[in-house]
Amino acid sequence: MKNILVIGANSAIAKATARHYAEQKDSLYLLARDPEQLAVQKDDLMVRGATSVECAAFDATDFTSHGPLIAQALETLGHFDIVLIAHGSLPDQALCESDFNVALEAFNVNALSVISLLNYVIKPMQTRRDGCIAVVTSVAGDRGRQSNFIYGAAKAMVSTYLQGLRGRLFPDNVAVVDIKPGFVDTPMTAHLPKGALWAQPEQIAQRIVKGVEKRSSTVYAPGFWRLIMFVVCSVPEVIFKRLKL
Repeated sequence: MKNILVIGANSAIAKATARHYAEQKDSLYLLARDPEQLAVQKDDLMVRGATSVECAAFDATDFTSHGPLIAQALETLGHFDIVLIAHGSLPDQALCESDFNVALEAFNVNALSVISLLNYVIKPMQTRRDGCIAVVTSVAGDRGRQSNFIYGAAKAMVSTYLQGLRGRLFPDNVAVVDIKPGFVDTPMTAHLPKGALWAQPEQIAQRIVKGVEKRSSTVYAPGFWRLIMFVVCSVPEVIFKRLKL
């Protein structure tokens, strides 16, 4: 039985992942913005076999609340075997360009809040000298594209932070897994047209569970995005800057 902290638990990807761990009879502590959805999710996970499920409301941009929330989760679970951070937002690129406050909010949600939370989960895992941290970023962070470079830049910040953190925690036997989904059919992307490259949250959840089990460094989800992004990142800048992507 594992003790698992899920941050951003109301996201479609986090919900699907939590169900996997519930079926393994693990204990979960959920943090998310909507307490009503958390209550529904708690009941669902208990029915699916979780040993225990506790939850608390969480505001990603209320940085002062992060320390007490993590401390409460740690007190409840006793220790963290796995920490999954899966919250985020998809900002409007045009609005971000025209209003810095909108851009700042996007960075607060998608980047700075993640770093803040990680600062609080690192120490107890270092002390225990075991565990795995998994963070959902995005393939958008691999290269800045005209259509969403604010979102991509925020995700790139987190991925770079995770690279350094991975090395920092290696001597402490704490794995750091960067989960990089491509297009995922979730409520956050409901307004976007779908195509052949789109995946369902369950597919991403399976990749997360497998990546955590293997203590992988970077997990593209689905796996074909590794090849796609290799090609995207190989395009010379003189050509890439002309592409309407």
